Amino acid sequence: MSSVMESLASTKTKRFKVKHPKRKLFRSNDPLLSVFMWGVNHCVKELQHVNVPVMLMPDDFRSYSKVKIDNHSFNKENLPSHFKVKEYCPIVFRNLRERFGIDDADFVNSLTKSPKPMENPGKSGAKFHISADKLYVIKTLTSEEVEEMHSLLKQYHPYIVERHGKTLLPQYLAMYRLTVDNVEHYMVLMRNVFTGHLKVHKKYDLKGSTVDREASGKEKQKKEPTLKDNDFLNDGIKITIGAEAKEQLMETLNADVEFLTKHAIMDYSLLLGIHDTQQALEDERETELEEDDSDEY
Repeated sequence: MSSVMESLASTKTKRFKVKHPKRKLFRSNDPLLSVFMWGVNHCVKELQHVNVPVMLMPDDFRSYSKVKIDNHSFNKENLPSHFKVKEYCPIVFRNLRERFGIDDADFVNSLTKSPKPMENPGKSGAKFHISADKLYVIKTLTSEEVEEMHSLLKQYHPYIVERHGKTLLPQYLAMYRLTVDNVEHYMVLMRNVFTGHLKVHKKYDLKGSTVDREASGKEKQKKEPTLKDNDFLNDGIKITIGAEAKEQLMETLNADVEFLTKHAIMDYSLLLGIHDTQQALEDERETELEEDDSDEY
């Protein structure tokens, strides 16, 4: 009996450490951007539990989802204690993301890293941010513009379906109302016109008119100015993309212009970006030389 007790006394108890699942931090210096990241993550995850409908109904273009967070304790150093997130037409925008070939997991991954502010390229006074991987652009809206977006969406979605996502129009991917410190902020999410993989060395905003279509002196002083039609002509730029690519481009461009004309939408332009391969090589060599110099110290 004593030998049994001795063996029991010498038995070691193994302690298990409970592992908790990792939770996203949504870290940003701007509380609004932290709420934005939280909202994108929450809305996309919630939508995973909603069945994909065979076809969209009129009510889908008026629907919304809302969540209110009070006394938020987790991650309180990055997120406000009280905030609200409202997503407009969630099923419609999910369908648009599918039409544009965007995977929701990749979408969330891109937008839960703190976006960076962009220079405002227009006169609207809207604020712009770009995702960390440069794939998406976030633009602030007014409440009136949100109403206009609702109206446009009813024509825009069928057009994108008909075109199988093949368009040069802005690719609208989500729209939100975020309430932080009792102030409402409206935002629309779009795909970046330019790729994040190649640097755009020059960009032109082209309307097909030469009347008052030259970038201002102030604009030209910027590091990455947006030039206009007369600048394009004065620079003697020629775009060569091959006969087949030209035919596809013109077909898409004509279809988009027909859509805009049909719905009496004006003041649009074609944004053209140029990647200078020679400049890219020079930049690469310059970077390598700087790295070699720093290695010597």
